[in-house]
Amino acid sequence: MGRREKTYRTEGIVLRRSDFGEADRLLTMMTPYRGKIRGLAKGVRKPKSRKAGHVELLMRTDFFLAVGRSLDIVTQAQVIETYRALREDMRRITYGYYVSELVDRFMGENEENPVVYRLLCNGLGWLCTTRDFMRTARYFELHLLESVGYRPELEHCVRCEAELGPGSHFFASAYGGIVCRRCGEGSAETRSASEEVIRTLRLFQKGKYQTCLTEPISRQVREGMEDIMHDYITYLLERRLKSIEYLKVLRSEMRELGGRPEP
Repeated sequence: MGRREKTYRTEGIVLRRSDFGEADRLLTMMTPYRGKIRGLAKGVRKPKSRKAGHVELLMRTDFFLAVGRSLDIVTQAQVIETYRALREDMRRITYGYYVSELVDRFMGENEENPVVYRLLCNGLGWLCTTRDFMRTARYFELHLLESVGYRPELEHCVRCEAELGPGSHFFASAYGGIVCRRCGEGSAETRSASEEVIRTLRLFQKGKYQTCLTEPISRQVREGMEDIMHDYITYLLERRLKSIEYLKVLRSEMRELGGRPEP
């Protein structure tokens, strides 16, 4: 039997943190090959801590940890990517919290998933430059769901398995995808999905990010996509994400201040 490692090195992104004791912080980090892990950053809340600026939320950091009995200890940390633009814009950081909360909720501890880690890195990078936050969020949601085994079915009816024809249909979160008009008519478990909403969801599910940025999308289609995705995610997690409520409050405040509506 091989000896248990005493230390290890990994890059990771801090998804969540909480104060621990008088000067420590408990970090929840997403890593490429160890999945979601927890680590204790000792003394990081002290004014002279060298690690303090390297263990902030939503930063990609190179960590060196010592294996502990119940919690691993962060002994060294060096920032790789700060995603600075997130911290300079309220909308960017709020959407950053949203994508990190999605990853946190869908990933169990120690579940290796380098695809999800790479998507999170890309997603935070996209949010630093995007001018269309809702479009970026939909793309991230669809590809995260695929990476964790909850890919919504958009090509065939999830009840009768028939190929979907043109026109509007329904989306049923409980069944994990589109329900045709014949199977979904009158059902309380479904919501209407227009032909354009279904077509755009398919494009985002199968296309590359840069391609999806150029696709013309009406406000009605954006809202329809968001309603479907938020309902489906809420159903899967059996809870509504806190960051969704923050996004709603932010949009409301921007409207009251006369700001430009979100695209």
